[in-house]
Amino acid sequence: MPTRVWPRRLLTAFYWFVATTFFLGFVTKYWPGPTFFGPAYSVKFVEWGYPSWFRFVVGAIEGVCAVLLVIPRRRFKFLGATALILVLTAATTTHIVAGSEVHERVAAPANLVIMVIFALINWPADWRDLLRRERVPSVSQPA
Repeated sequence: MPTRVWPRRLLTAFYWFVATTFFLGFVTKYWPGPTFFGPAYSVKFVEWGYPSWFRFVVGAIEGVCAVLLVIPRRRFKFLGATALILVLTAATTTHIVAGSEVHERVAAPANLVIMVIFALINWPADWRDLLRRERVPSVSQPA
């Protein structure tokens, strides 16, 4: 196997790992009771100064972005990482201002750095590439 395949496979595995953690975040935001992360997110969001229902918005964004991160197209990975940058910037700010537990104040900025790296890796050559449909090469019929 060529040596260039391994770094690509490791990066793909890392995308899947990170996407799984955000999908887990999606599930726990919708979970009605306490989670293995502590009290229910409905309680946590109120403690942080947000309405309880806002956890569904954040959870939905995390779930969609988790799916986008594992689609093997650069534009989807870029869009997922960019959306998560916005969410994680708010999460980092929230955890610092609210004086959350240390693991929450470390996890949000660490994930933010990872998303910035993902966005840079998948940065489009041209912004219009995000909107263009990908053309599938057609196989010409023999005459």
